[in-house]
Amino acid sequence: MSIFQRDHYTSEATQFIESLKAKNPQLEKAQRDGRALLWDKQVNTEIQQDVQAGRVAQKPYVYQTNA
Repeated sequence: MSIFQRDHYTSEATQFIESLKAKNPQLEKAQRDGRALLWDKQVNTEIQQDVQAGRVAQKPYVYQTNA
């Protein structure tokens, strides 16, 4: 047995999350749906290539004027 192992211990945060999921079983599905809405997107490579091709090189010091 490891001296760092605490198999009987669960933190208050873990207990709260477990009780929240027990009270609201559809919570995980709602989280996955929210993630899919904002993050899990298909990337259009043609548009991405056009955007990268249209980039303008930035000067080393952006606040320097051309005067």
